[in-house]
Amino acid sequence: MPSFSLHWILTIDDVCNRFVPTKTNRRRLYIYNTVRSSLKAIIEKREKEVQSGKSHNEDLLGLLMKSNQEEQQGNKNSNKGMSTEDMIEECNSFYFAGQETTATLLTWTAIVLTMHPDWQEKARKEVLEVIGKDEPKFDQLNHLKIVTMILHEVLRLYPSGSLVRETNKKTKLGEYTIPAGAQLLVPLQTIHRDTEAWGEDALIFNPERFSEGVSKASKDLMYFPFGWGSRICLGMNVSMIQGKLVLAKILQNYSFELSPSYAHGPTMPALVLQPQYGAPMILRKLS
Repeated sequence: MPSFSLHWILTIDDVCNRFVPTKTNRRRLYIYNTVRSSLKAIIEKREKEVQSGKSHNEDLLGLLMKSNQEEQQGNKNSNKGMSTEDMIEECNSFYFAGQETTATLLTWTAIVLTMHPDWQEKARKEVLEVIGKDEPKFDQLNHLKIVTMILHEVLRLYPSGSLVRETNKKTKLGEYTIPAGAQLLVPLQTIHRDTEAWGEDALIFNPERFSEGVSKASKDLMYFPFGWGSRICLGMNVSMIQGKLVLAKILQNYSFELSPSYAHGPTMPALVLQPQYGAPMILRKLS
């Protein structure tokens, strides 16, 4: 069987971009250290409050700390408990990964709905029928079938993040043997636009393909914007609820179209697919 190994190849530009103390890198390091210091202070304050008997189970950090405390108390001889550094990284994921990806999903959704005004009107009609002009409630959001179909189709065409996996042991993948410690990038954009899996209209915006749910949208279930298996994104449901909520509020109150200055140019400067030239829009208040 053929085998291969993956290596990091650092060019001069890579070294400069990552390690040389340029103004940008110094600013990046300052922000990194400031965020970590702030999170550490919040966590240590919470730990003292929990030790004194004060409960903080109403938010994600509180639930995380409660779970961690129960793990440590239930397995006193176990090293499975999370350290403060671990919790800092989890908080980074909660805030930055969750906020950035959801914001990007909503941006692409707005762009696509301006390109397909018929679907914008279908979504608005559904929102007004299910929710009206009232504040959306959780149960109502779950009844927004068209909005859900639209969000899934946007995630198919413009997946918010990259899917990277690292092997922890020598692994056989098809005809390839992958060594331990190799990082693999799953090409979501290629997979989500594959005509064999999605049909000849794979490049066309068509929310109807999700009318019977995610499992029947493609051949062999080739749809995983949030990952798959045991490593699926924990924030998947939260992200979808946030997307439905914000989109419902916008559709209740505004119609929108792209500004003439908009230029279509998806790009991935980091790990999130973004509009390279921004997304200037014209919003009109509904009566």
